[in-house]
Amino acid sequence: MASPMSAGSFLKALKAEGLTVVEVGDWRHHNRNHKGPWGPVHGVMIHHTVTKGSARTVEICRKGYEGLPGPLCHGVVTKDGRVHLVGYGRANHAGLGDDDVLRAVIAEKALPRDNEANTDGNRHFYGFECENLGDGEDPWPEVQLEAIERVAAAVCRHHGWTERSVIGHLEWQPGKVDPRGFTMAALRARIRDRLK
Repeated sequence: MASPMSAGSFLKALKAEGLTVVEVGDWRHHNRNHKGPWGPVHGVMIHHTVTKGSARTVEICRKGYEGLPGPLCHGVVTKDGRVHLVGYGRANHAGLGDDDVLRAVIAEKALPRDNEANTDGNRHFYGFECENLGDGEDPWPEVQLEAIERVAAAVCRHHGWTERSVIGHLEWQPGKVDPRGFTMAALRARIRDRLK
């Protein structure tokens, strides 16, 4: 069981991993904590945005949209490899997912197939939205993939987690497909190598 990092520690961990970080507005206090608890945290969840254009993507992830208020994640990884911090605390990114998956993440074991949505993921996961149309054709520049690897590794390194604490939204909630365009197995292998 891990308590969430402070916002300052989060920023420090990302920078220590060699990332270019952009602080957006009052990100440290922009959250959905009034809707429920933030923590204990158990892992990192990766998403794609289904958007085009970095400025627009960051704005949507910070503000949200009708029916789903922001922040929609903690950080947005844009195609240029920068990480834009848009919120900290509870964020509307994970939604309800599978309790068996959460248990596997906590135990850092192989993930079962997600087949139910009965557990609040917004409470338990750091979330990173990654700028991509999510159509399987929009490219993932290497600089962006490396940044995704680094953000996940930074959080894992702070908490003493392995790459098995990093999951995709598609592994958490039935019906989700993100991230599309690379496999989570390949991303976890990169994170494992970085954490060595």
